[in-house]
Amino acid sequence: MTSHACRFCSAPLTQLFADLGVTPLANSYVKPELADRPDPVYPLRVFVCAECLLVQADAFASPEDIFSDYAYFSSFSDSWVEHARRFAIGAIERFGLTTASQVIEVASNDGYLLRHFVEREIPVLGIEPARNVADVARAAGVPTECRFFGREAAADLRARGYAADLLIGNNVLAHVPDINDFVAGLAMLLKPEGAISLEFPHLLQLIRNVQFDTIYHEHFYYLSLLAVEKVFSRHGLIVFDVEELPTHGGSLRISACIDEGSSTRRISERVAKVRNDEANAKLTDVDSYAAFQSAVLPVRDGLLAFLRQAKLEGKTVAAYGAAAKGNTLLNFCGIGTHLIEYVVDRSPHKQGHLLPGSRLPIFSPDKLAETRPDYVLILPWNIASEIVSSIDAASWGGRFVVAIPHLQVIG
Repeated sequence: MTSHACRFCSAPLTQLFADLGVTPLANSYVKPELADRPDPVYPLRVFVCAECLLVQADAFASPEDIFSDYAYFSSFSDSWVEHARRFAIGAIERFGLTTASQVIEVASNDGYLLRHFVEREIPVLGIEPARNVADVARAAGVPTECRFFGREAAADLRARGYAADLLIGNNVLAHVPDINDFVAGLAMLLKPEGAISLEFPHLLQLIRNVQFDTIYHEHFYYLSLLAVEKVFSRHGLIVFDVEELPTHGGSLRISACIDEGSSTRRISERVAKVRNDEANAKLTDVDSYAAFQSAVLPVRDGLLAFLRQAKLEGKTVAAYGAAAKGNTLLNFCGIGTHLIEYVVDRSPHKQGHLLPGSRLPIFSPDKLAETRPDYVLILPWNIASEIVSSIDAASWGGRFVVAIPHLQVIG
């Protein structure tokens, strides 16, 4: 099976990592009046480059189609908002940021992170391609430009006097089809002594915990430190620190700077630790990636068996979280309203719509107390504890279910 050339090094892509069939875009929520129209669908396949070991998906939809009007608003996850607050406070101290500094965030969403710098009168600029989301950030007092980021945007911003002491990009590196253009833009927009801070889900954890549901068209890459260091090096950047985070099922937060050979920043021992972990997991061996596909199938089969048994027993099942990862899971498993009645979500931007593919109707979480389902399948398993603590399912005898990395019934 042959795909296209590697987006980083242009080598041919021939080693398959995962094939999840043909699915709609994971964040393309359907308006009820369009329910009779079929979803546009695209192959969802992921390959690993034998030369640079960058894991990447086929691109069948443009970034404009995916991100220009986006349904994900970061502020609707309490745990993620708190994660951002702690990062901002720590970054201000670590990098000595003051009212004379400039903080820039790429893919700044609704301003959930930058507002913590605004509160301390540190100048900020958000860059967000989704117009509907950028409008929310501006309304919250976070200066935001609505545009995609790369060399052209960086050059324009530099010409207008912007240069970052701290350049942030959380969960964006995986979303950019032209990774060379994006990372080159980061290098251009950074001050000589500035720092880049990027967070992204760690490929090592995806493999270990069979997190195949985090594969969807909006994610062009599934990132290891090994591959990211190669990309950064090409563009004159060096990773000087890395933190392992629990967010999104296991993420890395890398800190990078311009590599001029005489950098004053010490390379943290944590960089070598993660390199060794990846090497021990054989992420340096392209042939080892082929085993992932076979690990996915038992997860699908286990969930389907559970749902079919629940239906035979006359049990009702609802889902929590109209998340992109949930759409990958439901569509790969072929699950629809015949097995799950509906899904709830806190975001009013999703409520009243239907999930793409499965066509589950999306309601407010209040719907759970009204209908009292026997089981609630948690789709965003990365915030399962937050969800379980917010819903008193025990009051009506309900129980929670998580499917990844294996089926687990809670309560």
